[in-house]
Amino acid sequence: MAQTHSDTGRLLLQIRLANTYNFYKSDSAITLIQNTIQEARRLQFARGEARGLNVLGLAMTQQAELPKALENYFHALQISRSVHDREAEAGSLTYIGGIYVQLRQYRQGISYLLQALKINERLQNTDILATSNIGDAYEKMNQLDSSLAFQQQAYSKLKAIPSGNTMQSLVLTRLGHIQARLENNTIAFQYYHEALSNANLIGDLLNRGRIQYRIAELYHQLHQADSSLHYAQLAFFSGQQRSKITQLDASNLLAKLYEEHKRPDSAFYYQRIAMVVNDSLYGPEKFQRLQLLTLAEQQRQQELIQDQARSQDRFQRIGLLSALGVFLVIALLLWRNTRQQRQANRALNQKNSQIETQRNTLETTLSELRTTQTQLIQSEKMASLGELTAGIAHEIQNPLNFVNNFSEVNSELIDEMQQELKAGSNNEAFAISNDIKANLEKINQHGKRADAIVKNMLEHSRTSSGIKELININTLADEYLRLAYHVLKEKDKSFKVTMKTDYDENIGKINIIPQDIGRVVINLISNAFYAVNEKTRELIEGYEPTVSVSTKKTKDNIEIKIEDNGNGISQKILKKIFHPFFTTKPTGQGTGLGLSLAFDIIKAYGGEIRVETREMEFTAFIVELPLTKV
Repeated sequence: MAQTHSDTGRLLLQIRLANTYNFYKSDSAITLIQNTIQEARRLQFARGEARGLNVLGLAMTQQAELPKALENYFHALQISRSVHDREAEAGSLTYIGGIYVQLRQYRQGISYLLQALKINERLQNTDILATSNIGDAYEKMNQLDSSLAFQQQAYSKLKAIPSGNTMQSLVLTRLGHIQARLENNTIAFQYYHEALSNANLIGDLLNRGRIQYRIAELYHQLHQADSSLHYAQLAFFSGQQRSKITQLDASNLLAKLYEEHKRPDSAFYYQRIAMVVNDSLYGPEKFQRLQLLTLAEQQRQQELIQDQARSQDRFQRIGLLSALGVFLVIALLLWRNTRQQRQANRALNQKNSQIETQRNTLETTLSELRTTQTQLIQSEKMASLGELTAGIAHEIQNPLNFVNNFSEVNSELIDEMQQELKAGSNNEAFAISNDIKANLEKINQHGKRADAIVKNMLEHSRTSSGIKELININTLADEYLRLAYHVLKEKDKSFKVTMKTDYDENIGKINIIPQDIGRVVINLISNAFYAVNEKTRELIEGYEPTVSVSTKKTKDNIEIKIEDNGNGISQKILKKIFHPFFTTKPTGQGTGLGLSLAFDIIKAYGGEIRVETREMEFTAFIVELPLTKV
């Protein structure tokens, strides 16, 4: 379809509007920009499509969907280069560089950001974001002098644009963070409060959460716990509305603060939230997608370089053939053509050297990605420790926390509704009232759920101290059997199972780290409950779900056995069950780290885990701990 000037102008206006919504109404921004991109494609308006993809990538970034964001940015970069839209190209490079900085690929991020600065310098555009992102990368690399120089440069560029904008909040916040790291606390607070005033003035929810977190962080460093807790809670609520990254940072800080206040229930609650948010941001699936996108883009860049080299080589050969033709007429040109050929070969060798350098760079990047992946696996293992027991504490305290949280959120919403009513914005006020009503329903719902369940189990969900204690293994196994049952019963009210126990009373107390062995036992029991529950759903006549837990002391070992009469384990996958991230559970119901973690813990004790299974009949996990190690 042919495009008109009015069509393209309208689409560009919609793109600018969606970009503004990104900082205030992200859902509206995504809906508007997706419709705009589709219309741009229908009109074959490539320039509008590229700019729209940049805005969509920014929306995905703010929703912590980094693989989707990076995919949109790379697509926008290809289109903008094909239509020679240098301004859109600079935007794509800026956003790509920002994501790589966020992923701690600082050098790669700076490379993209410097390209953006170079283009904007030619266009004589005020490039604040790329300048500030470079400063942010240097701060994370602990090069504070360079970071401060770039942030001050970005701050000076703000004078060229009208005040009261989101970039002002961002740059002031980053300047404050650098001053805090330099221990210039008074100056840091001045920057933070100026940034917060600007964010509140323009309704910038995204940057408001970032600023509140930085203020809480600085108060914590100054040992002003009450002030730190206040701003950390504000940051957490702001992050819930606009930024998962802010929510993650605030959750980690709140967990630390509540732990210092000797309030383990609240600490475990925020630790649990941090684990969930961290998984949504940097989980294995997203990491692999980012890795594939990065490698694909590097491969594409290398292919472009090789295509250019081949084109140059083709033109050189044409020139050589022309020179040979001329040689038949004038012998004098032979010398000149020979010299030109030598120069061309020298240039080609230089190009080959550049390609080899880039190949080495790619290999280095691959090595770094593998290292990062290994670290991620270890991080995910540690993050899963105590997950089930912390879940029980969450079931106890979570309803009460929701009552408090939604009450505080309602207070803020009422303030906003009063402001909208004073301004005469009845529609906005009515929308806010709906949010208040929904929150009140949630307060009522979670208030009814509050009940005291297994308070004594909080001790078992604490992070391992690494210190061995004399523990009755029979008591530990029995407690975790009941704990796992309550967890599954809470999720599925229809769950029924027969539990059998056979404990060897001759074992007595053994010297172990209770949190470590407890994690192994509860993981195996939970898997057994899951297996019999899945088989129950098949409605097999006469089937009675049964899970048995037994202990036994032999001459050299202490044996813990967990057996279920579920569907068993197929021989095809039996060798994979202890591999990290391998799981047979549906997506979202298992991380694939439980058995891997259990294997590592028992191996550290010098013991072993054996599996006895028969498909469609039973599965038994036998944990053996050598007496010489306990």
